[in-house]
Amino acid sequence: MDKSRILTLIQETYETDGIGQRIPVESRRDVFCNLSSISASEWFAGGQAGLNPEYRATMFFYDYQGEKIAELEGVQYGIYRTYIGRDESIELYLERKAGVSNGTNSKN
Repeated sequence: MDKSRILTLIQETYETDGIGQRIPVESRRDVFCNLSSISASEWFAGGQAGLNPEYRATMFFYDYQGEKIAELEGVQYGIYRTYIGRDESIELYLERKAGVSNGTNSKN
């Protein structure tokens, strides 16, 4: 399987600033993956559940550390489900959703 696409996984944690507000802090890391469209049945089932599925990223299992946000070509997606496959791989299912930046307002 060709794993030549780069996917940025984003872990969001929170810190307290000087006046007691909790602010999000992102840590980013790039991983190699194979990117494909989702199946029609996945799209249909996701739509019924109120999701907006777009892509399936297949990558090495040990590269994934439970992140909930991924970025692909400057666009951020929510990771709404995972599937552990054969040969130490994992599939991440990506969706566009409200509350995930489109990449123009995100911190780098």
